[in-house]
Amino acid sequence: MIKAVDVVKGTCLLQKGQPYLVVERELHNPGKGTSVARIKMKSIKDGSVLSLTIPTQQEVEDAQVDIHACQYQYADQDNYHFMDNESFEQYEVPITDAPDKKFYLKDGDVYDLTIWEGRVIDIKIPYKVVFTVAQSENYVKGDTVSGATKPIITETGLTVRVPLFIKQDEKILVNTETNEYVERVNN
Repeated sequence: MIKAVDVVKGTCLLQKGQPYLVVERELHNPGKGTSVARIKMKSIKDGSVLSLTIPTQQEVEDAQVDIHACQYQYADQDNYHFMDNESFEQYEVPITDAPDKKFYLKDGDVYDLTIWEGRVIDIKIPYKVVFTVAQSENYVKGDTVSGATKPIITETGLTVRVPLFIKQDEKILVNTETNEYVERVNN
């Protein structure tokens, strides 16, 4: 059991005997009365969304999950393939379970996999990731406007809007929650 105030994004909770992944959590403290946690969760089994408003001192049942550091190997038509760094156990994650993750997975990088009852239920993507610019259009000198941006495509196929000075083969840091350019990375 875990208090509602301690629930954070990425926590797994059990509701109606089903595992739910917390996707949003907001604490609300009204002027009078008890503070509450507004929690939005996504079912791991069927993708349905459940919203709860719980007093912060009330306890909720958390799902007992294991976190394994696994190296991303490759993706085929149906699955992402990972290997546990310690046990060398192989994990397959159906692409349909996490279609939004494909642009952030890079061959050879290590990601934390959340496992519940022997099944991978989440791939933890770091908050910021370094990408190499695979496609970028050049701009003409003098063609700058304050804050002007252009779309580029990373080596994983992710499209990001970046400042005009970013060129092909440069490395950039991207916020994975918003898909926004953060800064250029110098080696």
